[in-house]
Amino acid sequence: MDEKGVSEREILEELMNYRKLDLKYEDGKIFGSMCSNVLPITRKIVDMFLETNLGDPGLFKGTKLLEEKAVELLGSLLNNKKAYGHIVSGGTEANLMALRCIKNIWREKRRKGLSKNEHPKIIIPITAHFSFEKGRDMMDLSYIYAPLKKDYTVDEKFVKDAVEDYEIDGIVGIAGTTELGTIDNIEELSKIAKENNIYIHVDAAFGGLVIPFLEEKYKKKNINYNFDFSLGVDSITIDPHKMGHCPIPSGGILFKDISYRKYLDVYTPYLTETKQATILGTRVGFGGACTYAVLKYLGREGQRKIVSECMENTLYLYKKLKENGFNPVIEPVLNIVAIEDEDYKDVCMKLRDKGIYVSVCNCVKALRVVVMPHIKREHIDNFIEILKEVKKD
Repeated sequence: MDEKGVSEREILEELMNYRKLDLKYEDGKIFGSMCSNVLPITRKIVDMFLETNLGDPGLFKGTKLLEEKAVELLGSLLNNKKAYGHIVSGGTEANLMALRCIKNIWREKRRKGLSKNEHPKIIIPITAHFSFEKGRDMMDLSYIYAPLKKDYTVDEKFVKDAVEDYEIDGIVGIAGTTELGTIDNIEELSKIAKENNIYIHVDAAFGGLVIPFLEEKYKKKNINYNFDFSLGVDSITIDPHKMGHCPIPSGGILFKDISYRKYLDVYTPYLTETKQATILGTRVGFGGACTYAVLKYLGREGQRKIVSECMENTLYLYKKLKENGFNPVIEPVLNIVAIEDEDYKDVCMKLRDKGIYVSVCNCVKALRVVVMPHIKREHIDNFIEILKEVKKD
């Protein structure tokens, strides 16, 4: 650090040079991200709430009220106006909070002599987000990995058999898998969980702000789209900074009711409130403010329109791929398309060399494209042409 500072002009010019190295969503080159452009109104909100800290809510009572209003709106969307939760850093923190809740319920059972498990035992699909691997390592959890059926959703029979064979502390289902956008049969998983008094968490980080707004014409007859609190689930991850058009970080975690907070709170005597439930201590206030504002600003009609546009472009991509001899893994469930390719990793790198950024799947050899609001038809046409070039090389 130099003794004397530099001028505002100098530092801003330097920062701009670095910013120019970043990709921009509107350029139509980012095909593998679950984030997109934010709504313009959120830029004003970020500036308004930039200095607020939800980690010390007694100092920022208005910001805390906005977080509560945001949670209430998300809860209403998920069929539970009495949900308890927080706007957090993202899906990872949200999933970690659910896992921590499961672990502390297990601890309570151990103290009462009601559990023989040396570690909390949780069933998760092999398609679960990598945040669950972090949780396993951080919290010393024991996982049973559930395989997939032919439609790439979790095998409920395997889950049911595992519950009968082992003492299970938690079940995880996914509503909008990261790789393929598939939706596990949460209704069946919830039934298994409730019949056996097992905690069930739904990771709807991506699908949570897509599924409730899907028009009937986009829904498949063989898929159960129910995933929310109406099924009796214990917690749901839902991320406003994905399909909710909010700035990063704006993740969401909702629990069925306030009673779950006792499994999350830690003592924080030097803050204005002496208990804190989130993983992060210091938390931006603009995440909650933006979530509330965007949900109110768009309304269901506005969000439905955005989701429908993404689905139309997704089906357009699916059609163009088939017309050009490429093989999508499945017909799109949400706005995600996976393209089968034995050389998927090599093709992914070649696409990057040409300025197109897709990602890859883990459960199947395939390229992965997320059709976010910034992806337009001209971008899709360009992607198809470059993909054809790469495959010819």
